[in-house]
Amino acid sequence: MKKRQIGRTGLEVNTLGLGGAPLGGNFVDLDYGQAAELIGAARDAGIGYFDTAPWYGFGRSERVMGDMLRGTDYVLSDKVGRLLKPGAVEDPMEFGMIDPLPFNVVYDYSYDGIMRAYEDSLQRLGLDRIDILLAHDIGEFQHGDENARHFKDLAEGGYRAMNELRKAGQVKAIGLGVNENQVCMDALAIGDWDVFLLAGRYTLLEQTALERLFPACRAAGTSIICGGPFNSGILVGREMWNYAKAPDDVVAKARALGDVAHAFDVPLAAAALQFPLGDDLVCSVIPGPRDKGELAQILAWFETPIPPEFWTDLKTKGLMEGAALTPAG
Repeated sequence: MKKRQIGRTGLEVNTLGLGGAPLGGNFVDLDYGQAAELIGAARDAGIGYFDTAPWYGFGRSERVMGDMLRGTDYVLSDKVGRLLKPGAVEDPMEFGMIDPLPFNVVYDYSYDGIMRAYEDSLQRLGLDRIDILLAHDIGEFQHGDENARHFKDLAEGGYRAMNELRKAGQVKAIGLGVNENQVCMDALAIGDWDVFLLAGRYTLLEQTALERLFPACRAAGTSIICGGPFNSGILVGREMWNYAKAPDDVVAKARALGDVAHAFDVPLAAAALQFPLGDDLVCSVIPGPRDKGELAQILAWFETPIPPEFWTDLKTKGLMEGAALTPAG
């Protein structure tokens, strides 16, 4: 499977990785055995880049990911900014989780909080290294008015912790794992970041990152990992977008994209999966399949031939930004 380099780090990741949210039971009833089977199938298919976070099942995703990667050759991204404290939440589905571990979350982007989260993750994983460390869900999308306080903590201490871990060789790359463009722009002003895992903002449905963020990242030498290439499922026929029920205008655009795909006999999901990699700033796309059957379908979509005329037609119909770079067939 092809690889691309992250920034100037020398670290390479597969252009197709495995997102670990479903492995923690996020929006899907997936037990340990099924999660382990999915990771094993990904490895058998040649995928060597995996992403997880304490948030996914309050540690469930990290535990199974570590068990399945231990003793193998892997590249792993994990996240900091949330500490897990003992005590189960009353209604896990309020957070979109099925059967999480008995913890609750405390946000902490300070120096000490980042260091603690990093060490905690290593122990939950049972691994001796994390390759890519990402500050998770910083930004107004997650925190609203509280974000000013959290970002101040990141700027005044959390970034220093991440940078120290990078300088010491304990991690190879640092960045953010977020759902919005603006916080990435803000982060570029406070430090030197290798990569942003950006979910949902550079997809077949939406290319808002093109206007300001991508040029700024290119100038800074910061790569992009595209999370959520299906925009929470709207591009694979589900009703979800941005982790909630899709509004009418988003449904209408998804249908219009689907009409063009149908005319070219191209699976819409295949186009959604391949599109971000048309831009060499993007080093990987990481969908989150819910079982090994979905993984097999994703692997097939990833290799589906798409004619150049398909992308041209999307631009002609105003369904894609004209400046978007598209795959070369």
